[in-house]
Amino acid sequence: MTLPLRNAFWTLLAVLAIALSLSGQLDRLGEVEAAAGFKRALVTFALARALNAAISVAQGTELALEPAGVGVVLSVGQVLDPINDLVEQFSTVMLIASTSLGLQNVLLKITSARGFDVALVVAAFAVVLSCWLPWQRAQTAAPWARRLLLAMIFIRFALPVLIIGSNAVFETFLASEQAAAVSALEGVQADIREINESPRTVRNPDASFRERLGYMVDDTLASIDPRPSLERLSQRMAGAAEHIINLIVIFVLQTILLPLAFVWLFMEILKGIGRRLAGNGS
Repeated sequence: MTLPLRNAFWTLLAVLAIALSLSGQLDRLGEVEAAAGFKRALVTFALARALNAAISVAQGTELALEPAGVGVVLSVGQVLDPINDLVEQFSTVMLIASTSLGLQNVLLKITSARGFDVALVVAAFAVVLSCWLPWQRAQTAAPWARRLLLAMIFIRFALPVLIIGSNAVFETFLASEQAAAVSALEGVQADIREINESPRTVRNPDASFRERLGYMVDDTLASIDPRPSLERLSQRMAGAAEHIINLIVIFVLQTILLPLAFVWLFMEILKGIGRRLAGNGS
C-alpha cells in the first residue's frame, strides 16, 4: 500500500471514530441493550429467590391424611431435596450475572463521558496531522499517534460493542430457550406454593370413632388430597433441573463468555487494522 493511500485510510479511520463518538448512537444502542439484559437478569434472579424461598418453606412440610383412620404422611421435602442445592447455586449465579450486567451499565456511562470523547478527538487529530504534515517531527510521532488512536477507539467503543454483540447473540439463539425455562420454573413455583397453601391438618391418633368418622366425612366432602399435587410436582422436578442448568448456561454465556469473545474479536480487528495500515518504520 502506497504512503498516500495509507495516510488516507488513517484519516478516514480518524474521522469515522470522531463521528461515531460524538454522535453517541452506539452508546444509546448499548444503553438500551444493557438495560434490557439487566432487567432479564433481575427478573430471573427474583424467580430464583422466590423458588428457593418456596422450597425452604415446603421442605419442612408433612402432609398428613387419615381417611378412615389410616394414617399416611407425605413429605414434600423428599420430593424437593434433589433440586434444593441446585436452586441455591442458581440463585448465586443469577446474583453474579445481575451484578455483572449492572456493572456494564455503569462502565458504559463512564466510557461515554465527554472526557473520553475529547481524548479520542485529540488522538484522531494527532493522527491526521502526522499523516499530512511534511515535518520530520510529525513523521516521527506518527506511530505513537496511531497507537494512541487505536487504544482510544478500543477504550471508547469496546463496551458498547460487546453489549450489542452479546445481546444480538442472545436474541437470535437464546431468547426463546430462556423464556421457556423461566415459564417452566414459574410453573414449578406455583405448584410448590399450592402445596404450601393447601390444608395440612394432622389428625389426633387418639380420637374417638365418631371424631374419626367426622374427619373422614369432612375430608371426603372437601376433596382434600395433596397427593396428585405431589405427583405433579415430582414430574416437574424431573425437568426443572434441566431448565435451571439451561438458564445458568445462558447467563454465563451472556455475562462472561460472549463479552470476552467480543472484546477479543474487537481487539484483534484493531490490531489487524494497525498492522495493515502500518508503513515502514511505523
